[in-house]
Amino acid sequence: MAQSNGRRTSRRDIYLKLRQMVLTLELAPGAALSENELAASLGVSRTPVRESLIMLAQEGLVQVFPKIGSFVSRVDPAQVADAQFLREAVELASLESLPEQLDPAVVEELRDNLKRQQRADLDLEEFFALDEAFHQGLMRLSGHANVWTTVAAAKGHLDRARRLGLHENVSPAVFATQHHEIFDAVLGGDVPLARTAMRTHLRAVFSDIERIRAHSPELFATDASTVPVRRNVVVWE
Repeated sequence: MAQSNGRRTSRRDIYLKLRQMVLTLELAPGAALSENELAASLGVSRTPVRESLIMLAQEGLVQVFPKIGSFVSRVDPAQVADAQFLREAVELASLESLPEQLDPAVVEELRDNLKRQQRADLDLEEFFALDEAFHQGLMRLSGHANVWTTVAAAKGHLDRARRLGLHENVSPAVFATQHHEIFDAVLGGDVPLARTAMRTHLRAVFSDIERIRAHSPELFATDASTVPVRRNVVVWE
């Protein structure tokens, strides 16, 4: 239930909850959305759910078709590419802004983060959270921590593609190794190496998309004008 301490959950809380459900693939790409079912599961009226779906539609994470219904948007490779372009530009530029003397507290946080990424019992959502914290920590080292909020808000389709990629991999160890390479280059003051390692790391999502789309094309957008048919099983024609 979406209530606590006897207080009604705010509309923004409902929006954030639904957005997280979309980003974590709990609400899968292409899934039909029922305002009544979502409202019941969250313990709220239909109004904040409807308003949240409109907000998510404005972000491109939900599509609303008059007289048909609302659906989770399929992952749009073009929007993934745009978000990745923004993220890469920001993160590579931030590496150029690293000071000669790195903040020891942030460095220690990053060391701890990398150690936690090596845990054998780490689930994918835990790894994803550590991944986000690692990249945000690098932004903090460069003095541009506040920029991360803008990046995070723009990468909904990218985050879904990254999660699909993580689900495809037996282990996120390859990404943890890439994090170590970036961090070691930063500590060594080798900015060119750090930029190269970061670029390779961030662009891995593109090969993930092509691999996943080969066997699960229904998860990805092809034509923005395509209208789904609401049935017991969602079908996009």
